[in-house]
Amino acid sequence: MSQFVKWFEEIGIEDVPEVGGKNASLGEMYRNLTQEGVRVPHGFAVTATAYRHFLEANALEPKLHEILDGLDYDDVTALQKAGAACRKLIQEAPVPEDLREEIIEGYRELQKEYGEEVSLAVRSSATAEDSPEASFAGQNDTYLNIKGDDALIDAYRRCLASNFTDRSLHYKHDNHFDWAKVYLSVVVMKMVRSDKGASGVMFSLDTETGFRDVVFINAALGLGENVVQGTIDPDSFYVHKPTFKKGFRAVLKRRLGTKEKKMVFTDTLNTDNIAVEYTKNVPTSEEERSHFAITDDDVMVLADYAIKVEKHYSEKAGYEKPMDMEWAKDGEDGHLYMVQARPETVQSQKKGNVLEIYHLKERGKVLVTGRAVGTKIGQGKVHYIPDVKHLSEFKPGEVLVADTTTPDWEPVMKTAAAIVTNKGGRTCHAAIVSRELGIPAVVGAEGATETLKNGQEVTVSCAEGETGFVYEGILPYEIEKVDLSGLSKPKTEIMMNLGNPDQAFSLADLPVDGIGLARMEFIINEYIKAHPMALKHPEKVDDETRKQLEKLSRAYDDMVDFFVKTLSEGVATIAAAVYPKPCVVRMSDFKSNEYASLLGGKFFEPVEDNPMIGFRGAARYSHPAYEEGFALECAAMKRAREVIGMENITLMIPFCRRIEEGQRVVDTMAKHGLKKGEKDLKIYVMCEIPNNVIQIDRFSEIFDGFSIGSNDLTQLTLGVDRDSEIVAFDYDERDPGVLKMIELAVEGCQRNHRHSGICGQAPSDYPEVAEFLVKLGIDSISLNPDSVLRTIQDIDKLEEKLGRK
Repeated sequence: MSQFVKWFEEIGIEDVPEVGGKNASLGEMYRNLTQEGVRVPHGFAVTATAYRHFLEANALEPKLHEILDGLDYDDVTALQKAGAACRKLIQEAPVPEDLREEIIEGYRELQKEYGEEVSLAVRSSATAEDSPEASFAGQNDTYLNIKGDDALIDAYRRCLASNFTDRSLHYKHDNHFDWAKVYLSVVVMKMVRSDKGASGVMFSLDTETGFRDVVFINAALGLGENVVQGTIDPDSFYVHKPTFKKGFRAVLKRRLGTKEKKMVFTDTLNTDNIAVEYTKNVPTSEEERSHFAITDDDVMVLADYAIKVEKHYSEKAGYEKPMDMEWAKDGEDGHLYMVQARPETVQSQKKGNVLEIYHLKERGKVLVTGRAVGTKIGQGKVHYIPDVKHLSEFKPGEVLVADTTTPDWEPVMKTAAAIVTNKGGRTCHAAIVSRELGIPAVVGAEGATETLKNGQEVTVSCAEGETGFVYEGILPYEIEKVDLSGLSKPKTEIMMNLGNPDQAFSLADLPVDGIGLARMEFIINEYIKAHPMALKHPEKVDDETRKQLEKLSRAYDDMVDFFVKTLSEGVATIAAAVYPKPCVVRMSDFKSNEYASLLGGKFFEPVEDNPMIGFRGAARYSHPAYEEGFALECAAMKRAREVIGMENITLMIPFCRRIEEGQRVVDTMAKHGLKKGEKDLKIYVMCEIPNNVIQIDRFSEIFDGFSIGSNDLTQLTLGVDRDSEIVAFDYDERDPGVLKMIELAVEGCQRNHRHSGICGQAPSDYPEVAEFLVKLGIDSISLNPDSVLRTIQDIDKLEEKLGRK
């Protein structure tokens, strides 16, 4: 066997010292996973022994020592000069004849396998790379589309020289590697013609949150350099591993990137980047930008590869080993190939569940006060936004000040350090969104837009109880972190309210029993942006609106496909965060004024004086004005459960006024393929209208469970408009009448053997309400994420006192 050339089938992960991380991993996959259907291009490693032979044959080591010994690596000019001198030595030295012959012989074998015209990828593989201490990613050079003996030998020598690029020398110095002991092996493999196809990276976990149940795939057109370097905005896809392993084949979540350029081959030298010298970036066409770079079938093949690679490396290591992989789609043969796999090193190991408590260390002049949302503290410069037209002026990290907010503001709200509004109570739009985003907000802060001046530095504190304070200046505060990894589990189920799929994975580690309320409205507002009926009947809107609808849905088969896929994937992403625990999804509960603000909505919605108690919830679902829109919602939920595989989804009907209405909705759902009891489908109803409590025995004949909506139940029991700040003092979920209604509801559920839960704001805001519910024996309490950990501790202590442990 040759010392200089080792074929992929001859090497594995244990051969890093001789062939480097890249080669070792390619060999590991080629040898072990090709028979499992994972495609890896064939090739060979030119070994570290060959590198040492090259240096010895040309007596280069003493000369390199002369240049590098005593070098001040922080002196940029000196480093550049030394690096250039080292590279010149290597590039001018001949490749020893015996080594040259073996490399060319390997090339001939690849020509026999793939045809005379096969082009090659020649890639550096440092012997210390992909080690746990340092990744070496991107430190050494790669040469693509190499053809011909001389070009191959030249590319080989350039790879060796790249061990002495300025960045590589500095990287070794920073990571305490002795340059003289980092040898360079080189990969020579069949070139995957992704210049005519697509390429990207993928991970066997979510890179932002460390959530382990997904494969995360990035994809762009052309060669992979743009994706690896992060110079373009790629398409992204998630696939849910547990349901994929059960046989479900569907994308969990997707996002269309702008993909503004693609890298292709050219005959002229790219002087900007010697590592990709015969390449150029060309602008992508409008058609390419408006569609996904790969098909759903491609995504499934890649997910299969990622799961198999992770499984193999984890079994070999003896522990779970998330992987960071590169893939390429050949535009000539249409196949997908794995071209790299290494351990994922960026996402640090998660610690136990940590409770964060914010403490303000000193107080300043109080500028305005209102109702506190959340328990955090935010700081920054004030930016008053008078209306939607000015949203583009807002800069991330500023404090958003407004009269009030609507769903159109959400993209900007998520970038704010804090939010302050003149109007609204604790269940207004700004409060609900801030809570979900984990951003401190002070709502109902009368006069805020007059008092707070643009550019003024302020501290927004929601860490002092029910009142939120906006202080002058940037005040010091600290965050106390409590590790709750030893948290015991209460008998009362503690669930979580969640509407934003983008937050789902970051909250997956919270010790909850599932999602008690997943709202559709956020997904429809933020991702779909259009009225369902406008997407169903674009012929009924004006030309300008139709153009906007076409633009929104251009990456999909049609407008209906856009709605169904986007809603199903958004809901499925939330359900995936707690899978296989239950996820209760509430069908849409927009008011007519909120629906009217969606794109095309004004063509389908009535104008009502008091939409809060108007055409909303169950009343819409079988009504001729909206039944086709509800059919789309049902199609999306059927897809989330039966195609994506989120069988843990329970559906819930909001604002169901009368028994007949409830029966009509359940019948309508069955007509659309969502039959109660089939495929374990449960249908709950919100208990938020006094009639739901009064007639709970009759409602129990139709529905499997009840979730008390304390926001609307308080409003309708006390006759208080919950959106009106002028009577906010009368809106109190702790009123004895409201608590009596809740008590009757829980008792009614127990009497009829139906699930009883609560998903309104009260138990999140008031520990005494949570205590009241536990004493009643409610089955589940669903809370906002920021109050989950604290409430678990409180309820655990209470249950112990009640002797329920």
